Amino acid sequence: MKSALCPLVGLFCSLAAVAPGETLQVGTKEAPPFALQSPDGEWRGLAIDLWKEVSEELGYEIVFQERTLPEMLAGVESGELDVAVGALTISAQREQAMDFSHPFFSTGLGIATPAREQPGWLQVLLGFFSFDFLKAILALVAVLLAAGAAVWLFERKRNPEQFGGVPRKGLGESFWWSAVTMTTVGYGDKAPVTLGGRVVALIWMFLSIIIISGFTASIASSLTVRQFDSAIRGPQDLGRFAVATVAASTSESYLREKGVRFRAFATLEEAMEAVGEGEADCAVFDAPMLRYLVQESFAGQLKVLPQTFYRQDYGFALAAGSVRREEVNSVLLDRIAGPWWAGVQERYLGGE
Repeated sequence: MKSALCPLVGLFCSLAAVAPGETLQVGTKEAPPFALQSPDGEWRGLAIDLWKEVSEELGYEIVFQERTLPEMLAGVESGELDVAVGALTISAQREQAMDFSHPFFSTGLGIATPAREQPGWLQVLLGFFSFDFLKAILALVAVLLAAGAAVWLFERKRNPEQFGGVPRKGLGESFWWSAVTMTTVGYGDKAPVTLGGRVVALIWMFLSIIIISGFTASIASSLTVRQFDSAIRGPQDLGRFAVATVAASTSESYLREKGVRFRAFATLEEAMEAVGEGEADCAVFDAPMLRYLVQESFAGQLKVLPQTFYRQDYGFALAAGSVRREEVNSVLLDRIAGPWWAGVQERYLGGE
């Protein structure tokens, strides 16, 4: 008799745990457009509106408690909070300490950079003062001097009118000859007359074709590298720049894992202000939140690169082994599959 009653007692306790009308303590934090607080204290946003819809269907009463991200996760883990709602990334590390609902939004990390980059002509101008460009110029001067000196050694006695005089004057005239020969200008004002000088001149003419081609490629390369090095094109470039992100976030974990040096801020707004004020070159965080904040507060000042990386799935966090998980998932999957969810996303994300 006693063994027969045990399943009934367990079922009764389970139903009591999720009885309609119970009040749930819900942890959240500002994370536009997933969680926003109006001036009157009312919470709204993609995640908030979805949780309200789920709660209404299941008969939950809810009380929102604003917490920091670490406090939200710790509260769910300890049981102080029944659920955490916001832009919460489902990760293997977090899954070990708590349960998550099915994902309701999939995205990735994004990069916000200053909207106004240096104009192309300025990049090219700065390229002429780069170390690579100066190295190419010095190498060319050295080759011109070597070719001129070889001709001078043969011509200085037999052809003093063109290559003679004191060594400084003769080498100067030889340098001029090697330069105009290389560039095919060939004014004809100087020409070697000795056999040795003419052999050197013939070799120099053919070598000049190769040298000019290599020099042109070297110059183009130095200017191109300068232009690309000055801009962030994707996550592969982050190691060369000062990066800002949000403390205790998935983006911080990603940057630490990749060995990227960064500065962590308490809020995303502070991280993006650092980029806008030139204290950081870019901000790395969840792409939809970056785009929303750029649109609302940094339009014309910052931009978000189109590429996303390091996929993230957002879900609701519940205590490990929560009896609410199945019924929450049932309602959640029904809502995000219908037109209601499409309308919510349109309202907060526009045409994204």
